[in-house]
Amino acid sequence: MLTVDLNADLGESYGNYTIGNDDEIIPLISSANVACGFHASDPSVMLKTVRMIKESGSTGIGAHPAYPDLMGFGRRYMELSMPEVRSLMFYQLGALDGFCRVAGLEMNHVKPHGALYNATFQDKELAKTIAEAVRDYNPGLKLLGLSNQNLVKAGEEAGLEVRHEVFADRAYEDDGTLVSRRKEDAMITDTDVAVGRVIRMVQEGRVESIGGRDIDIQADSVCVHGDGPKALEFVSEIRRQLGENGIGIKTM
Repeated sequence: MLTVDLNADLGESYGNYTIGNDDEIIPLISSANVACGFHASDPSVMLKTVRMIKESGSTGIGAHPAYPDLMGFGRRYMELSMPEVRSLMFYQLGALDGFCRVAGLEMNHVKPHGALYNATFQDKELAKTIAEAVRDYNPGLKLLGLSNQNLVKAGEEAGLEVRHEVFADRAYEDDGTLVSRRKEDAMITDTDVAVGRVIRMVQEGRVESIGGRDIDIQADSVCVHGDGPKALEFVSEIRRQLGENGIGIKTM
């Protein structure tokens, strides 16, 4: 049976501010990428999120490290040295790992967030630094990165298990990278369109770019952004139609 992982970026509330529908989304996904306090979240939110994931019983937990950019939600690019990137990775992985230990869970994977993730599309040295930091922290962690791009390649070179990620709610450039959020039509907002693209990516390994080209893609894990206005609708419908097409959902 064909299977795929279904992941979402979660735990992104902060203090009195609530973002997303984590309690409703967690039972529907197989992997959760949990914010580690740099772009979103705080200690109380992290603990609450980890506890919800444990209660779900079937959702793998991963760290979602980012640039230190709370005001910009981690979506602004920063010029950091590679030693600084390495340190911020250790800091954030250690933070989530602590909450996992208290809850009796083990981290399963790592997926960088926002600009830190997107910067690896062009910056091979950054991808290498992130991958090696994950390996040096815990070589048993899987590294989740954009399908066929620098991060998964760097992860393989570092000796990590990698998973190729595709996006339900993002448009693709002709080279297989994500369309910048600054551009028009970067986000897929129509549920039927998003789900149709996901089914095709999983079954055929192809997706239509914003330029109208069919590009090859490897879909090990499908992401839905938990902060999106239609996140719960997207996840629910993707899960339903994956089942209707004989595709199982399995933690990476």
